Amino acid sequence: MTTPSWRVRSRVPRTFGACALGLVLSLSGLTHPAAAATGPGVTDPGATGPGAAAGPGAAETGDLPVIVLARPGQESAARAQVAAAGGTLTRDLPLVHGFAAVVGARAVPVLRLGPAIRSITPDTPVRVAADRSSLRVAAGASEPTSVYPQAVGADQVWRAGDKGQGVTVAMIDTGVAASPDLAGRMVTVSDGLLSPSQPCKNLSGEPSCQDNYGHGTFVGGVIAGDGSSSGGTYSGVAPRAKLLSIKVAGADGSTDVSNVLAAIQWVVSYRSMYSIRVLNLSLSTDSAQTYRTDPFNYAVERAWDAGIVVVVSASNRGPSAATISKPADDPLVITVGASDDRGTPGIGDDELPDFSSRGPTVPDGLAKPDLVAPGCHLMSLRAVGSTLDRQFPSSDGAYHRGSGTSFSAAVTSGTVALMLARHPELEPNQVKYALTHSSRELPAGSDPAVVGAGTLDAARAALNPPAGAANAGVVRSNGTGLLQLSRGHVGVQTIAVPSTVVNGLLTTQLLLWDPTGYLLGWSPVTWVVSPWALTPIQPVRWSDDDWSGRNWGGRNWGGGNWQGSTWDGAAIARDYGSPPDGALWFGAWG
Repeated sequence: MTTPSWRVRSRVPRTFGACALGLVLSLSGLTHPAAAATGPGVTDPGATGPGAAAGPGAAETGDLPVIVLARPGQESAARAQVAAAGGTLTRDLPLVHGFAAVVGARAVPVLRLGPAIRSITPDTPVRVAADRSSLRVAAGASEPTSVYPQAVGADQVWRAGDKGQGVTVAMIDTGVAASPDLAGRMVTVSDGLLSPSQPCKNLSGEPSCQDNYGHGTFVGGVIAGDGSSSGGTYSGVAPRAKLLSIKVAGADGSTDVSNVLAAIQWVVSYRSMYSIRVLNLSLSTDSAQTYRTDPFNYAVERAWDAGIVVVVSASNRGPSAATISKPADDPLVITVGASDDRGTPGIGDDELPDFSSRGPTVPDGLAKPDLVAPGCHLMSLRAVGSTLDRQFPSSDGAYHRGSGTSFSAAVTSGTVALMLARHPELEPNQVKYALTHSSRELPAGSDPAVVGAGTLDAARAALNPPAGAANAGVVRSNGTGLLQLSRGHVGVQTIAVPSTVVNGLLTTQLLLWDPTGYLLGWSPVTWVVSPWALTPIQPVRWSDDDWSGRNWGGRNWGGGNWQGSTWDGAAIARDYGSPPDGALWFGAWG
């Protein structure tokens, strides 16, 4: 095979960092990933033509090519401000909620003060370091570097004899595809004696447990893959832990908060039967309802108080402040943002990607995230034939490369499995205390609103966990808030004809939400007589016509905001590494 050449199709600001939003690269002779995307509102940020960045000579006339990032919901106003200043829009960049433009140099300082504009940065050329060992540009090239187990020190725990054995991690996601890397460790489940065993608890409305979207398989591999398909090269963090899959979304990744609430109730109800110690939630909504009343927060707190360590991705809506999503805004749970390990085990060169959400929480003003973990250019399992696999065909066999806080949460969930394998007596509050008090300060920055207590140190947390208990005095949610406010902005509708928009008090079973019933006791007995168990869940699709909550653009399942229900970090595009100027194929889905 002829080695394809790299070429710059667009340009992004250097401030995006090494794990920046992937808008800039295409492979000569290969199909552009965005070409595979379907659905309204999907754009191709790498296309040539009138939208291309300004060419040579623009600066000589006093004009500057720039990237303008708008404040949330202010894209139209930001465009109007640039136009009023005599600027020319050259390309829409929905993935980053902004656009490229050419503006007069003297107008830039004034525009930066505009109320709708978050930032303006030079649209400088990207130099691709194609000779870096972390770049895989063709068949036969060196394998991309993926060292997150070593970067957090999980390998040190393995050498001490603990790989997560005896610990079950539940994950509420899009399902998990069968893989040799997880063979024998996927828990089969049943609701009771009369229910057949299944490879997952299926609350998606689809007929099977297969991961038809592709996100959950990647997350599961980060948590517990053993690297069998790569001779051990691409192992997850806890390669002997068990995984229990609760599937809540179908082939386009769409689901509703009501599905997730049902899933959390199921996990708590059956925690003893399946020895569930950890719950991974690589998903979120952009709800701004206070955690003190929100039913989503109530659910995760109920899991926490039942003895389950709940790990939640912060979401990928950064770099602005106050972008932590729900339920990562809950004070009890472990909220994880992303760091970029740069493909090296040491933390001296680590960076903080702009996509990772920042605190404080809205509207409660709480300090979040709790810590950060590697979330850039991770290698993990692909779900062959899934939506994302078709959009981003892999050249790495059983694996894909991805970036996002979804995967930072998965790294942390794997670490918790290591901790509990070695110290099964630890309670959730003790686990959270140990994680935050063993974390390391990053040379790249120590702002607690960005990194929390620091970057994850699995070795210290598992081998020598600091003693103490977190969450003293935390006020619990009462769960009496509105289901609709939990959803955020983008909703779903049923696939069946006639289609029904799921909003207000409706659940995806097309039943009215019963908050009183939901707040009652959770157990296998109450589950089997609950509406969740007795009424089929409807398959759904996104109801937003322009997909503004997702803006896949072929790659945004990483910053890919559901806006109402985000899979945080589905940046599984063919991420060819982490060039220093930030040229990657991935979104910031979260």
